[in-house]
Amino acid sequence: MFAVYAASPQPDNPLAALTVGDRPDPDVPDGWVRVSVKAASLNMHDLWTLRGVGIKAEKFPMVLGCDGAGVLDDGTEVVIHSVISSPDWSGDETLDPKRSLLTEVHQGTFAESVVVPARNVLPKPASLSFAEAACMGTAWLTAYRMLFVKSGLRPGQTILVQGASGGVATALIQLGRAAGFRVWATGRSEDKRALAESLGAHATFESGARLPERVDGVFETVGKATWSHSVKSLKPGGVIVVSGSTSGADANAELARVFFLQLSVIGSTMGTRDELADLLKYCDVTGVRPKIGNELPLTRAEEGFKAMLDGETAGKIVFTTP
Repeated sequence: MFAVYAASPQPDNPLAALTVGDRPDPDVPDGWVRVSVKAASLNMHDLWTLRGVGIKAEKFPMVLGCDGAGVLDDGTEVVIHSVISSPDWSGDETLDPKRSLLTEVHQGTFAESVVVPARNVLPKPASLSFAEAACMGTAWLTAYRMLFVKSGLRPGQTILVQGASGGVATALIQLGRAAGFRVWATGRSEDKRALAESLGAHATFESGARLPERVDGVFETVGKATWSHSVKSLKPGGVIVVSGSTSGADANAELARVFFLQLSVIGSTMGTRDELADLLKYCDVTGVRPKIGNELPLTRAEEGFKAMLDGETAGKIVFTTP
């Protein structure tokens, strides 16, 4: 089958590992299903896989892609949940010490077909296109959990989203606006700030800029470059929800400010199958749809990877199959 995969780990030059070509058709173990992929979205996790982060060397070559939407052998249209838990695990699968994401242990979605456990597919709402549905499983699910499950914030309060143009950040802006939060966002360029405003941000600011007032909550995926600003932007008793550190994790912790102002720092990783089901219903009911910045055929995947590596994103990058 045709696939886009990482041939070997390349820590210093990730695109050198990116390979487009044929891979063996996957076998379907008992309890698993085959999905004929119609669309799959690119995540920062795929660049980390190319670098060899979060994957053992013996797992290469690895088909890339955490997210996807497609069709089962019986014709059912589905969305893929990419958190693979242990067979005997029950409860929140993100807390399973043995959990993995697609592309860490099991082959991913940037291919004509992918196999996943039967519980890892959910019915695709008819109102969502395959490209839209393919954005739900990682970036949008991460944003949904951060905002509605982890933050403890209420509609009407003010939130700050750091790094306005990334997949999780654009999802946070759209979900927050639809849910009745006052949404502020930061962006490195005028274009990125304009994108945030077009998606519903009430106000945007340059990265690191002093805000008109402190906010109730900050949503962090950037890390080192924005962490100090995030802490300083919070009201006493405010909360930071962090799900990533794309600029590096080595940041000034601002511990004195954290304890003196009684700030909360909450980690959030992906989301559960049930939360993905709720997210799909939320989008179906509200009409909220992911911002797709670039939609490319899978044969042109390298263009999408290069755009993400260069930070030239304007929403989700989606690959489609014939």
